[in-house]
Amino acid sequence: MNKDSVVIIGAGQAGFQVAHSLRQASYEGRITLIGNEKYLPYQRPPLSKAFLQGKMDDEGILLRQEDFYSKNTIDLMIGQHAENIDRLEKSVQLCTGSTLHYTHLVLATGASVRRLNIAGSDLDGVVYVRSLGDAKSLKIRMERAHNIVVIGAGFIGLEFAAVAAKLGKKITVVESQPRLMERAVAPIISHFFKQQHENHGVNFLLNAQVKNIAGEKGTVKFIELEDGQIILADMVVVGVGVVPNDQIAREAGLTCSNGIDVDTDLRTSDADIFAVGDCAYAHNIFAKVKMRVESVQNAVDQGKHVASRIMGDESPNKAVPWFWSDQYDFKLQMVGINTGYETTILRGNVENCKFSVFYYKKGGLVGIDTVNNGVDHMLGRKLIGQGLSVPPEAAADETVNLKIYLA
Repeated sequence: MNKDSVVIIGAGQAGFQVAHSLRQASYEGRITLIGNEKYLPYQRPPLSKAFLQGKMDDEGILLRQEDFYSKNTIDLMIGQHAENIDRLEKSVQLCTGSTLHYTHLVLATGASVRRLNIAGSDLDGVVYVRSLGDAKSLKIRMERAHNIVVIGAGFIGLEFAAVAAKLGKKITVVESQPRLMERAVAPIISHFFKQQHENHGVNFLLNAQVKNIAGEKGTVKFIELEDGQIILADMVVVGVGVVPNDQIAREAGLTCSNGIDVDTDLRTSDADIFAVGDCAYAHNIFAKVKMRVESVQNAVDQGKHVASRIMGDESPNKAVPWFWSDQYDFKLQMVGINTGYETTILRGNVENCKFSVFYYKKGGLVGIDTVNNGVDHMLGRKLIGQGLSVPPEAAADETVNLKIYLA
């Protein structure tokens, strides 16, 4: 009988992918998947979009139906969380008091929302969008809300704003930076999406800081900005980033900095323990620095890679990072890591709502963002994946077939 055992802490996309990929690779040992939520493993991206709109229900959001786990002999333990890790005994103690022994341990603990630390942030009506429970509550609250303030003009905040605006709500987005999605996209894309939101009635307050949130009888009524401006609000949605869930790793003595430190194989400072997904601080071969990549695709790719390592496959992880965001009828797709880019080239016509932005650093192509242009996005994944570039003048000329630059 095979006595190998893989214990996975975290039943989100990354943890699920490790378990699924191990069984696909015919791993014969025991697999235990631990999730601290009461729900079966589910997709997070639809929470701020399709789920709120009623286009996906509780069942449609699941990564797999319940019988998948029994059919694949994956011990799914939901509504439980790991209390601590004993590295000497190679065991994990759960909140229930039970102990699980492992040959390999995978930390897929994800990240938690960054919470506001200002007066009034604990009022009823101040909400976050991270879990299915959050989305369920938000969906109910939205039905009776009229004046909604969104704090943060990142992907989550803007995706929610798009849904709420289509439902006829009065939306004000407060952002501390001078433009939308500043950390992720070029100014031309920020401007395009700001215009589309404004076309749907969304009001933006940029370079603005929230001083406090005020309410009556424990319920939010308005927010006050540092400049003294008052904005009415019967609901405040906060989207100001996330922080990695690395506490259990730190308590176990694993090296942590901006999340759980891992090597190129996603191993922690303990060779028998891996970390994957939003909590993993790993070297990115495209950015050439260590970073956490918060995306579904990264969670999937890292989950597959760890499963292959456990199975003895030594192939390097060369998965291309890519991301997406749906706002109204516009699909923003991003490939590569454009951090520190020096120049951008526009391909296409912004007014036609179908265009691409090519990012260059030290003369080479490092990323491509596209709006409603799946062809350029797929081309970008091939180019970035093969380490190839496109001359800026060719990128700017729509008559040039960029496929000629593929190896």
